[in-house]
Amino acid sequence: MLRRVAPVVLTLVVVVVGIFALAAGPRTPPPRPSADFVVLVGVAGLRWDDVDPQRTPTLWQMAREGSIGSLSVRSARRPTCPLDGWLTLGAGSFAGWSGGQPGGECPPTEVTVERPDRIGANLPEQESVVVHNQDRLPWGTVPGALSESVRCSVAVGPGAAVAAARPFGRVDRYEPTLPADPAGLLGSCVLSIVDLGTVAGADPAERATAASEADAQLARVLAARPSNSLVIVAGVADTERPSRLHVAVADGPGWDNGWLTSPTTGRRGYLQLIDLAPTALTALGRPMPDRPFLGRPAESVGGRPDDLAAAITEPADADREAAAQREVAGGFFTLLAGVQVALAVAVLPLLRRARRHAGPYGPKPVSRRVVATVELLLVAAALAMPAALLAEAVPWWRNTYPAATFAGLTAALLAAATLLVRLAPGYRSTLGPLGAVAGLTTLAVGLDVITGARLQLNGVVGYSALEGGRYAGLGTVGLGVFVAAALLTAGWLAQQVRRGWRPMVMVLIGGAAVVVVGSPYLGADSIGAIALTAGVSVAAAISAGGWLTMTRLAWAGMAGLAVTVGFAVVDLGRPPGERGSLGRFLAALGDGTGGLTVQRSSASSFQTLVNSPLTVLALVGALLLWFALLQPWGGLMRLFGIYPAIRAAMAGTAVAVGIGGVLGAVALDVAGAAAAVVVPMAALSALRVLDHAADRTRPGTDRPQDAGPSDARTSDPGPGDAGPDEAGPDEAGPADGDSADTGTDTAGTTGTASGGRSGAATTGGAVPSNEPGPERGRALRSSAEVATG
Repeated sequence: MLRRVAPVVLTLVVVVVGIFALAAGPRTPPPRPSADFVVLVGVAGLRWDDVDPQRTPTLWQMAREGSIGSLSVRSARRPTCPLDGWLTLGAGSFAGWSGGQPGGECPPTEVTVERPDRIGANLPEQESVVVHNQDRLPWGTVPGALSESVRCSVAVGPGAAVAAARPFGRVDRYEPTLPADPAGLLGSCVLSIVDLGTVAGADPAERATAASEADAQLARVLAARPSNSLVIVAGVADTERPSRLHVAVADGPGWDNGWLTSPTTGRRGYLQLIDLAPTALTALGRPMPDRPFLGRPAESVGGRPDDLAAAITEPADADREAAAQREVAGGFFTLLAGVQVALAVAVLPLLRRARRHAGPYGPKPVSRRVVATVELLLVAAALAMPAALLAEAVPWWRNTYPAATFAGLTAALLAAATLLVRLAPGYRSTLGPLGAVAGLTTLAVGLDVITGARLQLNGVVGYSALEGGRYAGLGTVGLGVFVAAALLTAGWLAQQVRRGWRPMVMVLIGGAAVVVVGSPYLGADSIGAIALTAGVSVAAAISAGGWLTMTRLAWAGMAGLAVTVGFAVVDLGRPPGERGSLGRFLAALGDGTGGLTVQRSSASSFQTLVNSPLTVLALVGALLLWFALLQPWGGLMRLFGIYPAIRAAMAGTAVAVGIGGVLGAVALDVAGAAAAVVVPMAALSALRVLDHAADRTRPGTDRPQDAGPSDARTSDPGPGDAGPDEAGPDEAGPADGDSADTGTDTAGTTGTASGGRSGAATTGGAVPSNEPGPERGRALRSSAEVATG
């Protein structure tokens, strides 16, 4: 009876943990400051390295008194050209100007502005731009939504006209250039948008001149600003490839001496271009449009250094780090994929010849040194991503040669981590390397997430602020690595205890991992937490034995669904500005825009599938598993029979990364990151198991005289293990009513799946593995591979 209700109990426990992790949302922020007027000032291309007290004294003083941050100018196109940036500013959502980008570069900023009455203006191209964004782009953006939300708006300059034009093309008040005294113009409407030109090019002198001219005009704007006004200066666009982080400064009542942030980033000092429109409306106390902005209102938070030069160093350094990350990341993942492919090819002949024959005939075994070298390479391959993550603790991007510096740091950390695993006390046991690698990886990623995920932001194996997808918490690669490592750690620990305690160990470790992944204060990945919940339920259900039946898979699916429903209820109860991705999606379904979200997710999945190097890692790992490791000669099925907790961990990982990839619209990225850890460890453990497949004595006893030096290697069995490939007394027999614990071993001989081997260990002497009849049966029953009870 207990075995029948165990899956139900475990599912309920995991569900409670999952909902608790996701429901503990941040407290409602305090009321945001209000203003009577808002002035949005844009300078396309303006970066923090263009700002200093000599060239831009006005902006420097404004930054000293106000709040500052790094602005991600992501729009509907890459790069975000000036017209795209201005259009996104006025739409509050990702938008793109109709027309192409010849050669991938930004075209000249040319827009037709007609002034029939010398008061306002018309943009004849606006109608086609609206159709382009509504029908051809997946975000359903409404250009001009910001101006539509206020009664009157002012635009100065052609870029500002693009941002301020209503959907039908009308600009309420327009001036092509800033008047000598703009006080009357800026005070005529509650919202003013001002275009101060462009800072472009790679020549420092040219950039300095353009920045100085924009700063001089900014001085006139600040001198004429209305009372009780909020002024925001933003580098609204890129001017060339590649994209960069740009300037964002807010000055007004309640925006003093702080860092800018927003709910779309969840990171102090970062906000997005799409956040500026909702920030303006919130400051003015105006309601949001019927079709919600993708952006969220920005706010000012404390913690900024008093020294402005030291404060500005942070966003400028973040821009350099993000630029270096983009240059290095592609090469790193390509190299990692190549190494994984090479190791997969190298492992194949070793698997074929890993089983040592007891008789005088048989293929000559591979040199022990070769096997040991390949094993160390497998350990290093599994530790590559954690080593690359830890390399972010050193500012390698500041070096003259950032790629070489990162490579050297990662190689040094990788060598140190591999040596640490090699010198670990249990390295010679079958599961020793797996446990050490999984534990180190879980510790590295988990500590980074708990301490604010600083190593993932703009990290090579993390996420880039330039992409505009994530700025805080656990990224896609980090999710795959952490899920795999945490479940393998849980499986290794569960294998050290008696069978009855293994599901509890799985739930405890897996539940803690769900909290780390899903808590808004930590990983902030609700999709990842839902996927991991299903994976933990699968792992807990089969950790004590048995196979992944449809019943157990159904319970895991119900667990994930229960967490999804529970969190959805909690998330929908929050204010619209505080909802997570799941709550926003359900709200979109309610207002009829959910199809756009599905279309956007599908397009994102396809692009990721065909462009990501992680797809190669996932496919190579799947091919190695299916065509080698899971074959009768591959050893993995033998490993699963002897160590059911490891089988449970790997099955749970497969379920979690599959669900995470589908729901997160990241294709095989999560699976590829997980495969980089799981597949090398599966291959190494399979080699270890096959190496002991023909052992004729129990671990710790005398070996046959013809055994080589390598045969003397033994493992340190834990409470639930009898040895390196021996099953403990609790392993035999069906579990949870399943008969799946019996099966065929890798030599084709029938025995217990948790201990059946081609060479039966006896207490009185060796019995040939092919001995037929009752003698073989008696020999098997007298060995440690069969339960004594």
